[in-house]
Amino acid sequence: MRGVVMYTAGDVRVEERENPKIIEPTDAIVRLTATCICGSDLWPYRGIEPADHTAMGHEYVGVVEEVGPEVQSIKVGDFVVGSFVISDNTCEICRSGYQSGCVHREFVAGTIGTQAEKARIPRADGTLVATPGQPDPELIPSLLAASDVLGTGWYGAVAAEAGPGKTVAVVGDGAVGLMAILAAKQLGAERIIAMSRHPERQELARFYGATDIVEERGDAGVAKIKELTGGLGAHSVVEAVGTQESTMHAIGATRLGGHLGFVGVNYDVTIQGIDLFFAGIHVEGGPAPVRRFLPDLIQLIWDRKIDPGKVFDLTLPLDQAAEGYKAMDERRATKVILTL
Repeated sequence: MRGVVMYTAGDVRVEERENPKIIEPTDAIVRLTATCICGSDLWPYRGIEPADHTAMGHEYVGVVEEVGPEVQSIKVGDFVVGSFVISDNTCEICRSGYQSGCVHREFVAGTIGTQAEKARIPRADGTLVATPGQPDPELIPSLLAASDVLGTGWYGAVAAEAGPGKTVAVVGDGAVGLMAILAAKQLGAERIIAMSRHPERQELARFYGATDIVEERGDAGVAKIKELTGGLGAHSVVEAVGTQESTMHAIGATRLGGHLGFVGVNYDVTIQGIDLFFAGIHVEGGPAPVRRFLPDLIQLIWDRKIDPGKVFDLTLPLDQAAEGYKAMDERRATKVILTL
């Protein structure tokens, strides 16, 4: 089968990989219908994370071709959406709603690699969720978004306790930030402030529910949010970038007693303890427990109540994955879908 392999930073190739096989009795083999490139895939592409002939990709939807003898809830022929973290969905951590911290956790990225024609998904019962039927083609991008960016943005909004009567600020206008805006709107937020400098992303942010756009960054951005909130800051802030500046911006924009949900993969971020101490805020984040939200998100998509698929602004065949990486790295695309 064909699959994307990153030889080293900046060197992305599509080459023949071995077809996956059932190894454990809880495995499933999925023939992928679509896959995509994530903003976190740019970390190894830029040399921030190591890459050495790494199988790429962790977002996936497709049709189950084969299941192991112990798989019970998933059957051959099901169209499934999978989380980017393998989980059993039965351990104590999973039952508390944090499947991304499962005691049997395994990350799909760099191991399984779903930018490919097929994938072996371990612990299929705990990781995959079947859709109510075979989806119409126009739903596939939205279902694919649920595999990571929608679920991650949703977790960011939930961690920030977005809801009725709340003002929510979203730091980051990439795919996850845009999905956090969608989530905040669905959760009933009264006001949603999108931090964005890019006109096309501002337009999409408004489509998803943003009521205000703030282009300023750093201290100026914090000051603008406080100006918009009577000097207090936002009740709920989602940090969806992961840089030092964006993290401090998010902390500064959160009002005393407010909630910050951080879902941007953060490298080299240093927070002075005294700054966090006097911020007086609630903080939650990390790898999103997408599996917690998948059933509800799939239903919302199936019922056409949300359209997260609009976050994909470039479609390429799998064979052109290298161009997709380049387009996202150069910010010519927000998120690239790869067709099979």
